[in-house]
Amino acid sequence: MAYFDIFNGDADGICALIQLRQAFPRKAQLITGCKRDIELLQRVPGGAGDQLSVLDIALPKNRPALMDLLDKQAEIFYVDHHAPGEIPHHAGFSPIINTDANICTSLLINQYVRQCWIGWAVTGAFGDNLIDSAISAAQPLGLTDRQLVQLQQLGIYINYNAYGESLADLHMAPDHLYQLLTGYASPLDFIADNPGVFNLLQSAYQEDMALTQTIKPEYQTGRIAVYILPDQKWARRVNGVWGNQLANQYPDRAHAVISHNQRGGYQISVRAPLSNRTGADAVCAGFAEGGGRQAAAGINHLERHRLDELIQALELAYG
Repeated sequence: MAYFDIFNGDADGICALIQLRQAFPRKAQLITGCKRDIELLQRVPGGAGDQLSVLDIALPKNRPALMDLLDKQAEIFYVDHHAPGEIPHHAGFSPIINTDANICTSLLINQYVRQCWIGWAVTGAFGDNLIDSAISAAQPLGLTDRQLVQLQQLGIYINYNAYGESLADLHMAPDHLYQLLTGYASPLDFIADNPGVFNLLQSAYQEDMALTQTIKPEYQTGRIAVYILPDQKWARRVNGVWGNQLANQYPDRAHAVISHNQRGGYQISVRAPLSNRTGADAVCAGFAEGGGRQAAAGINHLERHRLDELIQALELAYG
């Protein structure tokens, strides 16, 4: 029997796993990657009796590997908030899937572990830009305003660290960052004990985000804005977090933030308006390598000549 923890390398995936392993400690092989590296189940050499915990990984792109692992009699605990398509029914499959736009995997795990490590759930929700949900979840903790801001910052920085086309773009590999974080019952304790790590991520985030101030929209209306970032590492790192910032700044507008990929095309992050947190997944699913959730979704590869098609899809959804 072998154990595997398979998780998205962003704040939501990492914070969900921290809670799960606080509640149910066990040594497991970690399988993760960049934010967009989600076809992770195919990396699992699972067999009969192996136990897998899968967190914050969209089911559709993992379905063939999932079914193969179940056929091999692996046992799979699967928690996610992305659109799943048809959910398999199998004796070895235990899913908790909720696609509500105001919930994330960290908040689902928070419910599962009976709210024993709420601080990490709040941090994960902040990382997914679920600000209202995070603040609501934090109420039992009685935090000061400063402490709540610290959790928000940590969530944003963990999330920022996951964005890039490859691990070479990141400041820290997500599995390593998870291992630094997971020994702490409270994220506030982590911040207090590890100012060097926190300050590294904070300064890197601030430096990269400052560079976005010169970027002008490629296309803009009162309801939609599309930005194309330069072909540089910093731009690939801010792809998603800048989209969140724009969504917060202009809550009635949908946004697409576009960066270049190594295949000669575009990688897209789409954010639905905060005032209407729906439709981003449908827009992106209209393209071969697209998917996500209602409020935030993306396309891993879009040929450059299809940019007008993306803008048209955004207009149909939000214009």
